[in-house]
Amino acid sequence: MKNIVTMVAMTVILAASTAMAADQVVYNAKNGTTITFNHKAHQARTECKACHGQGAPTKIVIEGKQAHALCLDCHKKTNNGKISGACKECHKK
Repeated sequence: MKNIVTMVAMTVILAASTAMAADQVVYNAKNGTTITFNHKAHQARTECKACHGQGAPTKIVIEGKQAHALCLDCHKKTNNGKISGACKECHKK
């Protein structure tokens, strides 16, 4: 019985965290620009684990080189090895 209650609670938490995810997330870059990440659009194109890893998705705290590695590598894979523009495509003043 205890296991069933635990499983139900985990399912509710997972569903709530997915439902509560922001449609857009704004990151502040060290160079004074902001990066607006369209979470909703990315959800429609790929699985959560592509960015969040295995397990229940949680908020991603991401900076500089880590962001460039994750985001640019994925965009290269989905765009035949090309990035769709210059830095200003993501970094807005």
